Amino acid sequence: MNNRNPRSRWLPTLLSALMLGAVATASAAPQAADPGAAIDSDWVLRILARPAPMRTNFVEIRSSRLLKEPLRLSGEYQRPDEDTLVRQVRVPYVETTTITTDAAGASQATVARAGKSPRTFALSRVPELARLQASFGALLAGDRVALERHYDIHTEGTRRKWEMKLVPKAAPLADKLRDITLYGRGIELRCIETRPVEGPVQRTLLAGAARVAHETTSAAGVVALCRGEPKP
Repeated sequence: MNNRNPRSRWLPTLLSALMLGAVATASAAPQAADPGAAIDSDWVLRILARPAPMRTNFVEIRSSRLLKEPLRLSGEYQRPDEDTLVRQVRVPYVETTTITTDAAGASQATVARAGKSPRTFALSRVPELARLQASFGALLAGDRVALERHYDIHTEGTRRKWEMKLVPKAAPLADKLRDITLYGRGIELRCIETRPVEGPVQRTLLAGAARVAHETTSAAGVVALCRGEPKP
């Protein structure tokens, strides 16, 4: 077990992994006859609920003051069973993050990169991640009441184009995370925006947005693709 504090280095990766593991692929819920109908949080939660097993490709966009252009990571999320989440980065490097939960509810994360020794630590060492993992169980169950224990939920749009923002209510999660916004079209979740308290916004493109991500090179173009807006 590595005893170094994982908070600063692995927080963005694990926030992304936990979020995508919860809602990466929408279920096969029937689409509304009227796609222009207004939506609410219950409708979004119904289409996001997804039992294991599941897998989905992703393209993650990371910005940094140290980089001339945003870093693009691509790979696949896998949820082979209810207790395991695997995040495989394939480009521009190879890295696997595995989060497992035992029968007692304790979780640990292992991050392995080619040529380096794996790093493993308990999520209990990072309270905001433990809280995030617990609360996103509500997303998998489509349980709005449980989700509202940890977040203020703001939903807007129609069944054709919608967004749902989750704002943490209290520490320790609110100390690290401003909010997470999900963007979708119909029953397809296309993008997740994660805004940490410190540092740039992280965007993860999914489904149709991930498939055409290579066609968009500018930062403004990525934002438009994420939010389903016209190209700038």
